[in-house]
This record gives sequence, C-alpha cells and structure tokens, in this order.
Amino acid sequence: MTTDTIDIAPKLRGRPREFDMDAALDEALRVFSERGYYAASISELTEAMGLTAGSVYKAFGDKRGVFLAAFDRYRHVRQHMLDDCIAAAPNGYEKLRALMTFFAGSSWGDIGRRGCLAVGSATELALFDDDVAKRIGVAFDFDERRILDLIRLGQEDGSIPKHVDAESTACAILSFTKGMRVVGKTGRTQEHMFAASEAAMKLLN
Repeated sequence: MTTDTIDIAPKLRGRPREFDMDAALDEALRVFSERGYYAASISELTEAMGLTAGSVYKAFGDKRGVFLAAFDRYRHVRQHMLDDCIAAAPNGYEKLRALMTFFAGSSWGDIGRRGCLAVGSATELALFDDDVAKRIGVAFDFDERRILDLIRLGQEDGSIPKHVDAESTACAILSFTKGMRVVGKTGRTQEHMFAASEAAMKLLN
C-alpha cells in the first residue's frame, strides 16, 4: 500500500509530531479485522500503530474515531486494488471473473482468516452505530452497482446472455462475494475458494 506522511501538528499541543497516517491505519484495520471492534483494546491499537495513547486520542478522538478512519482507508485501498484487477479484462464477463477471482484470493490463508472489515462491521456494529451503518450501506450499494454495471456491460458486448436478470444477479453476486469473506475465516484452501468462484460464474450463463 502506498503511504503518505501526515503532519498532525494542528491537532496536537506542544511540539509538532509526525507519523505515517496510512501505515498506522493499516495496522489498526488489521487489529479490528482480526479481533473485531469490541474486542480490540486501545492498548492493542496503540502498540500496533506505533503510537502513544495520547497521540491516538488527539489524532482520532477515541477508538471509534480510529475505526472510522481505518474503515475509510480500507475501502479506499481495496477499491483501487479491485479497479486494477478489472481494468485489464477485455469484456464484461471477464471483468466479473476478475472480480470473483479478487474476492477468492482474499478468502483463504492469512488474509482470509483476518476477514473483511466491511463485512465484520456489518454484523457487529451496523445495528448500533448510525455512522457505521451509513458507511456499510454506501459501501455495499457501491459494490452492487459495480457488479450491475459489469453485467450490463457484458450484455452489451455479448459476453453475457441477455436473458440474465441483471439486478437480481448483481445482488446474488454481491451476497456471494461478501459470504466468501466470512467462509474464508474458517481456513478454507485456495483451491476451494477459487473453485467456488468459478461455480458462481454460472449465474452469468
């Protein structure tokens, strides 16, 4: 992940301090993904982020502020990674295959066991925190719209049959990809998850 050095002197009293904001948030999201929001302690977060508790509170306000910043960072990085995967595919069908492969690749091994911050947040926090619920809703709506647009692109370029119901299939694929991130936490193999993604492609036939 690319990083930017952020000067947070305006938020801190006394001598100006600098830290690598992106690197710190990457470590925070790792802790939140592995532990969940409620189980992640400030001490775990500060240790992972390489910051003092005072710096964390001054920069982010509280643990919730760290989480929201980490969530936004996570979405930004993942969307750019997915954009790069999709860009090279020649048509709508292959772009959706690239999307499926991207999620399959995130659903096994260490990254699979870590899970998805957005999916985990939806199950743990969305009912109790309006700001998180809004972020989850925007994220899932964006993901579904991307899938829908790719299905329609495939129908326009002839790689996906016209009889495929674009809207219901987009919802099904969204549900499948989010579900893969949950299943991936149980330690599935690479072969298992890639075979599952190929099976899901049959929705587009």
